Amino acid sequence: MIPRELMARIRRIQIRTSHLADDMLIGQYHSAFKGRGIEFEEVRPYQIGDDVRSIDWNVTARMGEPYVKLFREERELTVMLLVDLSASQSFGTHYQTKREAVTELAATLAFSAIKNNDKIGLLLFTDEIEKAVPARKGSRHVLRVIRELLYCEPIGRGTNIGAALQYLNSTVKRRAIVFLISDFLDSRFEQPLRVAKRRHDLVPIVVSDRREHDLPNVGFLNLRDAETGHTVLLDTSSARQRTAFADRAAALCDRRQRLFRTLQLDSISIETGEDFVEPLRKFFHRREERQ
Repeated sequence: MIPRELMARIRRIQIRTSHLADDMLIGQYHSAFKGRGIEFEEVRPYQIGDDVRSIDWNVTARMGEPYVKLFREERELTVMLLVDLSASQSFGTHYQTKREAVTELAATLAFSAIKNNDKIGLLLFTDEIEKAVPARKGSRHVLRVIRELLYCEPIGRGTNIGAALQYLNSTVKRRAIVFLISDFLDSRFEQPLRVAKRRHDLVPIVVSDRREHDLPNVGFLNLRDAETGHTVLLDTSSARQRTAFADRAAALCDRRQRLFRTLQLDSISIETGEDFVEPLRKFFHRREERQ
């Protein structure tokens, strides 16, 4: 039995994210992700405005008037959401945690997929596989995805992106659109990323909080790694220490982005407390232009 409070949260997220998918993203999503191909549907008489290149000359010769061929896109796609639930996702300093931001983003993508008649699946992971929801269609299925995003209590605390990608590669045999949503505070996942990129249309989404790369001047702080429990005392009143902190974060980001560029992966970056719609819009627009 799902608690009433949780049902209310699911409903609030459903209303907000379904509205976003309807009003802002659904057309761009459709244009960015094409179906498996084009198949013949029927012929009909030529109408003003039809592309003359679609004229079926054999039928036209038999009928004595121009006919055109009509084709339709074989649309059905499988979309997989790979969502990091490691302990670092509980961090957030701007009215929401990374996990809360990820839940809204993932729900919006799920509704966009369902409203384009695509299947949606979910894989939740930490340093182990926490939950796997097979890809299916329908609004009720999206509600299950949202419920799992909100309700799943992970066993693990660390992050193992490589293991999640290996699980995906071994269980999802047909090519899928894969949104890998994580803060990417991990290493040694390059090879599984390469394999997944060959098999699927892979889109990394990096979620972060501003205080992970920009510390305020508030004196001494005990910083604790949520995944390992390691703590360090930092004097944030020292400009040198704040700069060193920012430099380490920037170097990590640069290494990650270089890897994405090397593998020709078009990534999306979002921050807690910020509107994620515009980064999604820009991503869909880039995809549409290339196609």
